[in-house]
Order: sequence, then C-alpha cells, then structure tokens
Amino acid sequence: MANRFDELAAAYSRADAVALTSRMVSIKSYSGDEAQIAEFTAATLRELGLDVKMQPVAPSRFNVIGTWRGRRNGPSFMYNGHMDTNPAGEGWSRDPLAGDVDDRFVYGIGVCNMKSANASAIQAVAMLKRVGFSPAGDLVLAFVIGELQGGIGTARLIESGLRTDYFVVGEPTELTLLTRHSASFVFEIAVLGKTRHLSRRDEGVDAIAQAEKLLPRLRSLVFSGAASDDDRALNRINIGVIRGGVSRAMLDWRPQQLADVCLLKCAGRFGPSQTLEGAMRDIQALLDAMHAEDETFRAESRLVQDNRIFMPPFAVAADARPVQALAHAHARVTGDAALVGMHTPARFFGSDAAHLAAAGMTGVVYGPGGRYNTMPDERVGLEEIETASKVYANAIADILG
Repeated sequence: MANRFDELAAAYSRADAVALTSRMVSIKSYSGDEAQIAEFTAATLRELGLDVKMQPVAPSRFNVIGTWRGRRNGPSFMYNGHMDTNPAGEGWSRDPLAGDVDDRFVYGIGVCNMKSANASAIQAVAMLKRVGFSPAGDLVLAFVIGELQGGIGTARLIESGLRTDYFVVGEPTELTLLTRHSASFVFEIAVLGKTRHLSRRDEGVDAIAQAEKLLPRLRSLVFSGAASDDDRALNRINIGVIRGGVSRAMLDWRPQQLADVCLLKCAGRFGPSQTLEGAMRDIQALLDAMHAEDETFRAESRLVQDNRIFMPPFAVAADARPVQALAHAHARVTGDAALVGMHTPARFFGSDAAHLAAAGMTGVVYGPGGRYNTMPDERVGLEEIETASKVYANAIADILG
C-alpha cells in the first residue's frame, strides 16, 4: 500500500492538471450550451484509452461517459461531475473565460463549480495509468449536462440503466466529505394588488408594498417535518428575483400606476427527513396566514418545473465504503484527518449525488474549491487541485484494487 501511495504521488503532474483545468475553464459551458465542452472532454478521455460514449440528453446536449473496464467482477466506482456552469456576474477583474493561472490559483467561471474537480478526476486516471494500475471492477467517469437544471443529465444517465456500486460527486466542498445536503427546488409567489394612479394611491393596493411585508417572513420560514436538528439546519429560502408592474405581463412603462402584480422567484432548501409537498404546504400556509391578518394581502404560489427537475436531498452514513476510502486517502495525502459531515456551505447545494443515491448507489460528495465559488474572480488553489487528484487516485485504487 505504501509503495502504491508513493508511486501515485510521483505520477501526479501539476503542469498537466493545471493546464487541463485552465483549458476547461476557457470553454464557455453555461447550462444549455455544453456541446463544446462535451466534445473536448470526450476527446480527452479517448486519449486516456477509455471507452467513451456520447449520450444524448437534449438536442445538441450530451453526457460524456468514459469507462475503464475492470479485469474481473470487482465493485464498480463512478466519478460524477457536471460540465455546465453558472453565468458570470458583474465585478470581475479578469476575463472569466480566460482560464488565467498564477502561482496560487486557476481563475474563471465554473472553475469551482466544478471544472477543477473534473480535471482532477481525469488527472487521477492518468496517474493510475502511469503506474500500471489495473482495476478489478469498472471505473466510470460520467461528465453530465444540466446539473443546474436539477440534474437532468444524471437523470438521463440513470434512465439508461447505468449503475455502479459506489460513486463520488466532485462538487466544491473545500475538500471536506459532505455526507448530507439539502433538497433544491424553485418556486414562485405572485403577490396581487389593485392598480390606481398615484394620485389615488389610498384607493389601491400596492403589490410591491405587500411583497415587502412578505419578504422577511419568507426568508425566516422553517419548513415542518424535520426529524433532526441537522435536517432543520438545512432549511433556507432565497428570494433571487423580484419583478413588479402592471398586470401579469409586468408592464413597466407606466410607473405612475401602482403595481398590481409583484412576482418573487425563490430557491428553497430542506433536509432529508422533509418533503417537497410539505415545503409547498408551508409556503402556502404562510400566505394564508398573512391574508387572515390583512384581507387586502393576496398571493398565489407555484412550484417551478419549467426546464428543470426537482433535486432531492442526500444523505449517506459516515461509515459507508466510499466515505471511508476517500477519508483514508485524504488523510494520507494531506496528513490531516478528513472532515466528514456538513462542514461547509456546500450543505445547501443540490447535487447529482441525490439522484445517484435514489437509484441505489452509495457515495459521497468531495471536491476542490468552494471558498470562492460563484463570485467575481472565482478561483481554486493549485494545491487543492493536487490534493483532489491524489485523493481520487488513491480512493479509486483502494476500492477497485
């Protein structure tokens, strides 16, 4: 074991791992536009000698599945990583698609979420190939589209019948082992008023003013049904979009009139012991309570399923085989015990781990980055990429060796 560990450490190439991460970042792959990164990823896996399949999910959108066939019927293992990224917002001091590198970081949109992890997984396979490793069971590298749409790529992967015994999802957990995270769903609330000209404001009902009363109560809402404090700690609502105007068409050219519709688009989170149905009932109960307090307050809620699917919560036992394998590898690589549980804001992520677990697979979430995720000058440390590459390689060798 010590010999294999030393061999894998020597087989790591920082130049290759950083160059691959930078190149991936330079390929724009906002959710819905993953064709170019899919082609690049497929070509990279073919160069490694993997059996590569491009799996159609939607027009011009493909999962990339690379398989390293095992030599006998050992356990199988999957690395799962999404290729789509969040959009770049305002405030960047660098080109978000340049893939800039300095002596500490790789910069760019999606480098945290989650191109550095994807590059680390590929580097891990390259390391294993260099030392002549031969897996007993199949190793699958699954690079999927549409995780930011609730995981439509991984859902297609599962529908196709692909299963492995174990998995790791490379979301940016700051190199901690995330064993529990929230569900992820999107909902809308339409707050309704009565329009009048501002000269007769007292006769109308300002939907924007009514929404202002709702906002603090919505942000502090805790969903019912949590079986533990851990699950209750995963409850959160974020109001991400607010639009107000005249009529449901949101006409905005007449600010002299009171808005009679104010639309709130929100993201919700809850724990494994809670349900989507329960969460939506709790939201509606809040709206009903506010109407009972003030009959002029009227609002409607709906679950948003347009172009996305529901992403359920995730939980795995700390003593599960892949958790222990990655924890052991992390300790060997870093010299420090792995943090196992809910130690980072990643606990509020949705992830494809939930879909994989629901399909009967056992796994964990572990990846580089996170501290600078989804912010201007998003970046991941070179040391984190190295650690992730070595941990993935050693965990694969442990499980499949």
